[in-house]
Amino acid sequence: MGRRVPRRFRQDPLGFLEDLSRRRSAGVFPLPWGGWCVGDPELALAVLRDPEFNAGLSTFYGDLLPSRPAQIALGHAVRNVLRPRLPEYRENLAEAVAELPAAGRWPETGPALVYRCTADLLLHPSAAPGLRHLLARSVGAGLLIRSPLMRERVRVELLRPRLFAALIEHIGQRRAAGGDPDAPRDLLDAVVGACPENTDDRIVAELYVLLFRSIVGNVGYTVAWTVLLAGLHSAPGAPWPWPPEWIVREAARHRPFVWMVGRPVPDPVEFGGVELRPGAILSVSPYLLHHDERHWNRPDAFRPERWAHPDERGPYLPFSAGPFICAGAAIAQTMATDAVAALAGGARLTVVDGDTRPVVTNAAAPQPFTLSRTTRSVTGSPASGRR
Repeated sequence: MGRRVPRRFRQDPLGFLEDLSRRRSAGVFPLPWGGWCVGDPELALAVLRDPEFNAGLSTFYGDLLPSRPAQIALGHAVRNVLRPRLPEYRENLAEAVAELPAAGRWPETGPALVYRCTADLLLHPSAAPGLRHLLARSVGAGLLIRSPLMRERVRVELLRPRLFAALIEHIGQRRAAGGDPDAPRDLLDAVVGACPENTDDRIVAELYVLLFRSIVGNVGYTVAWTVLLAGLHSAPGAPWPWPPEWIVREAARHRPFVWMVGRPVPDPVEFGGVELRPGAILSVSPYLLHHDERHWNRPDAFRPERWAHPDERGPYLPFSAGPFICAGAAIAQTMATDAVAALAGGARLTVVDGDTRPVVTNAAAPQPFTLSRTTRSVTGSPASGRR
């Protein structure tokens, strides 16, 4: 958002976006901070799948990798190192959730929980303790998403040089020591092994941090949105009446963490009656697609039960769609569902001070709230959660 953001956007960002879409006179409408957004659902899906518009590199990686095959290879390498470690992640969740305080501050607990349960997968325990400490600090220091608060942005900018210096040093050591490319120990091994041999250590570090943020941030904040929305739409302290998978899917529909997906137009093109010049940013909003009344039954309502009825569902793309759909979408869905199941299993959850309006920067995160978790004994009498 390079231009001045309107005050109403800061107060109700998603409502502001819906109002812009309703007032549009064409299939594409301008955004006040620059660029364009596709408002028509059919056109949005066509844009995401258009081979000419999606030619070239994925903007997720930017120019960090030299070719689309290199991007695909890295995505597959990361997926392949995550998938076999899911049982370990589930085991870690059981222990981590049991040690949560009876009342915790969210949404920051979501990413912190995911990080704790994937720490050894993200960076092997043999790595330098100082580097592992910096990674752990970065989760709560604002590295995962851009904060709207200047003091938090300053804090992460002070941490970033130290983190990258330690990462670059460690990457050099790993490359010098060699390793088995067919048996990566952690996410960093997967990134090092998938990058072209001549990739600079600094670029490898940037790719690693990008993927680290994507795993911990996307899954962690999806968990936070899920417990918030399920808690606000259930009786306080009562067991949730829906399966965890339905709740996670509905939360990702109702409040997608990635609220806008955009890329520059490569050539002169016309979409939705608007002529776009090369370099113009054209975006699709998963939020708008998930709330279109022509494709979703009561889209403004949080209704996890809709996932039992295929006729109540429309275009669903929390992980994008088309050529650049996230390679790890199914794994991210599984990780979020496992975390929610662990939090809700054998416990009563109550949300305090919850608000469904997001804090929107480069992603859409929940506003701060408190989640009270009270475990239930075998006989059914409540017992306080551990402190």
